[in-house]
Amino acid sequence: MMAAAPTGDDLVETLAALANPIRLRIVANLAGGRDYVSHLAREIGVSRPLLHMHLQRLEAVGLLVGNLELSEDGKAMKFYQVAHLDLRLTPATLAEAAQTLTSTDPAKGPVPKEGS
Repeated sequence: MMAAAPTGDDLVETLAALANPIRLRIVANLAGGRDYVSHLAREIGVSRPLLHMHLQRLEAVGLLVGNLELSEDGKAMKFYQVAHLDLRLTPATLAEAAQTLTSTDPAKGPVPKEGS
């Protein structure tokens, strides 16, 4: 996901998405390979509705990719896998990202992008 230097807003969104123990467990679990929602919920020990909420957040920032597939018995199953992620935090990358922030007020967060 982040091969190029991330913008400040992208970095803030990515780190915020990862700053939750359940979401960090999801990414860690999927680092071993793709999985479907019901199995992933059992592995992590959370309900499917709660898992869906966290999966949507991770997918929204581009950390996960979800694909709907049909099982042999015709049931629709959503599989998730980790998107390419190469995030290196150094003082230089943080300084570069900070220059591109659209809002410097931490209470307000980033300014919504056009069309969002």
